[in-house]
Amino acid sequence: MNVSLFRSSVGRRLGRSAARTLLASLVFGSAAWLSLADANALVAQESWPLVYETDFEGTTDEWRPTEDGTWEIRQEGERGGTYHQFRKEPTYQPEHRSPHHIAWLDGIEVTSFRLDAKVRSTHPDYGHRDVCLFFGRQDASHFYYVHLAKQGDDHANQIFLVNGAPRTKISLTTTTGTDWDDAWHDVRIVRDAESGRIEVFFDDMTKPVMTAEDKHFTWGAIGLGSFDDTSAWDDVRLYGVKRTPAP
Repeated sequence: MNVSLFRSSVGRRLGRSAARTLLASLVFGSAAWLSLADANALVAQESWPLVYETDFEGTTDEWRPTEDGTWEIRQEGERGGTYHQFRKEPTYQPEHRSPHHIAWLDGIEVTSFRLDAKVRSTHPDYGHRDVCLFFGRQDASHFYYVHLAKQGDDHANQIFLVNGAPRTKISLTTTTGTDWDDAWHDVRIVRDAESGRIEVFFDDMTKPVMTAEDKHFTWGAIGLGSFDDTSAWDDVRLYGVKRTPAP
């Protein structure tokens, strides 16, 4: 059984205490497929508050793009406002090999979190057609990102760490590629800072398409964008634990 199947139901149906009891019993049962730490983390996710949301019907003052004049709100029929990163040619050149087109969410840093969004690739089709999601930002040279690309290889369709050096693949599992077309898709990142677990979902929210485990950065800002293509975003929801700065 996949752990993710429980995320949206166990805590709400049974309550946190009963859910922990159930999950712990599964740990020590004959099909010990879930660790106690994972069980506790799973139930904890049910209590994460909503810390930010936007449907891009207003301003984007809280977003900080790496490039001026490359993002804008566009109206898309019944969907309404969407946040478009529309210029492919980069003007931002990072110090280390990593994505160019990023809009960082300002003023909110989270430890453990779940990030949900709708995204549409607006770039013509090719092998590395991509969009990216970012998290754990410490500064411009220290963060994580998820690269969702049409075709996977060691440099595409992976989870990466940027740690003061060119990006490094940290994926434990991934797929052969992300099936981009011109439609809108649902994406999700679930991050458990305590265990280091990272899970990425694409359309199917019951089974991750990528996983990783890393504890270099246990808090930070989130962001949206692309390595060097174009994309559009909508319905961003961030649930999680806000970081409390040290005194």
